[in-house]
Amino acid sequence: MVQFNSEDFEKMHHLYRINLINSCSGFKSANLIGTKSKDGITNVAVFSSVTHMGSNPALLGFFLRPTTVMRNTYHNIKSSGYYTLNHIHKDILQDAHHTSAKYAGTVSEFDATNLEEEYKVDFDSPFVKGCPIQLAMEYVEEYPIKANNTILIVGKIKQLFIQDNLLEKDGFIDLSKANVATINGLDGYAIPTLEKRMEYQRPKQGFEKRVDS
Repeated sequence: MVQFNSEDFEKMHHLYRINLINSCSGFKSANLIGTKSKDGITNVAVFSSVTHMGSNPALLGFFLRPTTVMRNTYHNIKSSGYYTLNHIHKDILQDAHHTSAKYAGTVSEFDATNLEEEYKVDFDSPFVKGCPIQLAMEYVEEYPIKANNTILIVGKIKQLFIQDNLLEKDGFIDLSKANVATINGLDGYAIPTLEKRMEYQRPKQGFEKRVDS
């Protein structure tokens, strides 16, 4: 196996290091976050850091890069308190990825791509039309990460919209049926297929009394 240590990271060309470290954590979620400024200008941007934080209350988090430059998504969320999460799928990969381009806050990525705005349930932030999973989110709190000046944004799910054929009887959402994408590194997109669902796991007989030390 190829091996690197922390000293190697420091000596690498910065683009090589960025690709390497962004890839080594594994496949990541692929979402478009939709927001609207106080002036009514919409914004949509790709994020690969959305993660489950808890089911009761229903919380999701995502990470923002340092705000040393203007972050339209962050500014809009802080101004309005709301945003949307939209799962990227196979049919919109190119346009979804293009939202990573740095546009001024006066420009809507919806205008710069073929992505379409959609509005639901009197929710003012824009959804991305056609996405198989759409979530209306409310800002809850944020945590600065001192190690690299990023920010963890915590949001509460206010509304959840799921394409009809994806929801199973036990509440499981089969994302593979909708060709939902995942991100490998910064610019690699894959369409995963569900291999198998596993049963809830209990300790094997004879090991029940063992606990983590």
